[in-house]
Order: sequence, then structure tokens, then C-alpha cells
Amino acid sequence: MPYPIKMFTVVVCLTLVLIAGCAQRTASSDTAADRKSDFTPQPYVQFEHADWTKNASIYQLNTRQFTPQGTFNAASEKLHDIKAMGFDVIWLMPIHPIGEEKRKGKLGSPYAVKDYFGVNPEFGTEQDFRDFVNRAHQLGLKVILDWVANHTAWDNPLRYSHPHWYEKDHNGDFRPTPWWDWSDIIDLDYSQVGVREYMSEALQYWVREFDIDGYRCDVAGFVPLDFWEAARADLNKIKPVFMLAEWESRDLHANAFDMTYAWSWEQAVHHVIQHQGDMHKLFVYYSWNESAFPDDALRMTFITNHDINSWDGTVFERYGEGTEAALVLSIVGEGLPLAYNGLEAGNAKRLAFFERDPIEWQPHRFRDVLTRYNGLLESNTALWHGKHGAHMLRVYNSAPDSVFSFVRQNAQNKVFALFNFTETPKTVTFDGTLHPGSYVDFDSDVSVNIAPESEITLPAWGYRVLVKSGG
Repeated sequence: MPYPIKMFTVVVCLTLVLIAGCAQRTASSDTAADRKSDFTPQPYVQFEHADWTKNASIYQLNTRQFTPQGTFNAASEKLHDIKAMGFDVIWLMPIHPIGEEKRKGKLGSPYAVKDYFGVNPEFGTEQDFRDFVNRAHQLGLKVILDWVANHTAWDNPLRYSHPHWYEKDHNGDFRPTPWWDWSDIIDLDYSQVGVREYMSEALQYWVREFDIDGYRCDVAGFVPLDFWEAARADLNKIKPVFMLAEWESRDLHANAFDMTYAWSWEQAVHHVIQHQGDMHKLFVYYSWNESAFPDDALRMTFITNHDINSWDGTVFERYGEGTEAALVLSIVGEGLPLAYNGLEAGNAKRLAFFERDPIEWQPHRFRDVLTRYNGLLESNTALWHGKHGAHMLRVYNSAPDSVFSFVRQNAQNKVFALFNFTETPKTVTFDGTLHPGSYVDFDSDVSVNIAPESEITLPAWGYRVLVKSGG
């Protein structure tokens, strides 16, 4: 081969080798970049909560029992009281017509829905409901409806027009939710596209036609998550909505729900009070809350709701002398608090679920407790929810099995809270650097200086909430 041709061949070969090497390095570099991008942290919650949720509290309203009349119009006259106590959201228990077939009691359960597009005449007319929502909005309150997507009443027309939309038992018959005593309802089958389309349209109807602000979704975990995610997306095309799931799961927070239940919080607090100490379950709850749930997950903390008040005893039967301390913890600890109607009246009876049984309204100290602490939640940024607020930091004290103590603080505010969950007065000292500072006792408005070596005495079932501005 002549020399020039040899040189040309060598140059070409070297060039090809260099190109191949560059290509290999580029491919390798691209692969590394792809691998790196896979590990880039992404927000778990894929949507923005409405701004008003950052320091909100919820009031659950049972229309049937809220007033002697049991109507929307009568309830509307008391909305200013709810607003005055510092609540932001009204959760209305189901407002739809109730099934008659296999009905429980004289009036039936509001969770046995006969018509998703109708209003229960027991409560008033569609116009009455529209007026209720409008009045709430005028006062700056939001309204969410209790929505029962998992099941219907036996005599819901869907059973006859679309029988294939329902689950069947081993005999091929319509069935209530398995293992529960919900004999007045039958389960829908979410493997049917028609069920999903129908339910999504019904959800949109009340937002579009009545301007409600969202939903509390009954037994949300019994309905497939992909349905809720699609339904949430459809609702947000109409207006930003607030979605509360009656369920406790991190996964629901990603694309479907703003807030889930903190059942395990209620159970932990109940355990602590029953045992007069033994904080382990409460520590476990807050550990999981901080470590397993995303920062922007809203979790509902409560000591009473219609379930507890109807079947598990009144709040006073469950918590006894520790009720007030538990209530305050539900507000100043992490979580978005809920109060069930009548708590502010010290309601000491179980409200009937299937009959008329109006709340016996009377003056009670809890009205002032709710008003004061909802006001603190409104103004103190350290107590705000999700990414807007501050995590609880444990303050170690000398009676860790009896006294629960923590700090929440940011650049604007600081709260030092202590709770004695026993029937014996406790005097405690503290370790660490979180607790010292100059505070104002929130309940007495007295200035307090807490030194590193300070002792604090709490009465039986007592609590103190010390606040400070400026972090």
C-alpha cells in the first residue's frame, strides 16, 4: 500500500476511534446524568393547598341536631357564632335524601344516600342550602360537604337503572360493606367506568351549581385512589377545592387530598389519658408524622366527631378530666384541628344518629377555650399547618411519663407548651437549650422568664402554653 494511503488509513482509523470514544464517554455521561436526575428530590404533594388552609380550623355541623328545627335556615342563623369562635371551615354531614329501604331508626343514617343530586327535605330546600352557603361565604367561612362515594342506600335509583354498578356477594346479591353492620347500604363497584363517571359528575355538580368549597370523603380508603386523583383534577378545573379524606395514609396526599384523618393521634392521646402517662404511643405518632409524612401533608387532629360521639361515648366519657388539655393539644400541636358541634356547649350526651336529638346549648368554658386558641392559631405562625408552620421539638423534662412538653418555633414566633396528663400535680425541670426564654403565659397574659434551671408546676390534668414573638 503506498505511504500516503497508509497515512490516510491511519488518520481515518484514529479519527473513528476518537469519535467512538467520545460517543462512548458522552453516552456514559448521559447515562450518569439520567441516573442523577432520577434521584433529584421532588415535592411529594403535587398541588398547592389554598392559602386559607395554612392556619385554618374545622367545625363539623350535624344539621339534624345543630338546632331545635334541624334545618339549614336555622343553622344559618348561628353561623356568626361559629365564625366568632375562630373557625374557618364548616363540614356539613351528608345533606342528601336518605334511603327508606332497610332504614335504621325513624329518620335513617345520612350516610345511606338515595340521591346524590338532591337535598334532604328534612333539612330544607335547594334554595335554603344555597342561601346557607352564600351566608357562610359572606362571613368568610368555607363549606365542605360530607360525600359518601363508597356505597348508596338500597333504594337509590342506581340500583335499578345500573345494577351492574354494584358489588355482589358470593350468592350474586347486592351486599353492604363486608364485616361492618352497615345493613342499610350497598357497595358500589369502582371497577365500572360508569360508576366513576357518574360520581365525578355528581361531585362537580355541587361545586359548580352551589359553589361549595370541597368535600370530606367518607371511608375514602375503600374507594380506589386513582378515582380520587382524577376526580380532584376535574374539580380543580371548576375552582380550587379542599379535600379531606376519612382515612389515614400518606399516599392520599400526593394528588388527591389536602388532609387526612389522624386517628392514631386521637387513639394515642386517649391511651395517655387512660393510663395517666405512658407517652410511648404519642411519641410514635409524632415520630411518624414528622418522618413518614411529607411536610405539606395536613392531618386532622380531633378529640371528638360524629363517630366518637355516637358510638364510642361522648368526649367527656373518653377523656374525663383530661378533656381540656387534649383539646388544647389538638390545636397547638402539629395538625389541623376539628371540633364537633356541641363541644363548645360541653355537650355531655351521645347525640342520637338515626333520630332527632338536638344539642342542649348552654354556656361552657370550652367556648372560650376554642375561641382563644383558634385565635392563637390564626396569628402565631409557628402553629400554622404543613410547610407554613414549625415542627414540634421535644423538650426533655424530669417526668417524661407524665408531662408532655415541646417547642414550636420559627423566625417570627415561639410556643413552649406543657401538658400534665395525670391526676397528680407535677413539678418538672428541663434539659437542653430549647425551653429558656422570656414568654407570655397565653391564658393569664402574665410575663414569664424561663431560665435553664427553672421549675414549672402543673396542676392535675393541667397545661401551660407560653408564647413569644421573635423566634
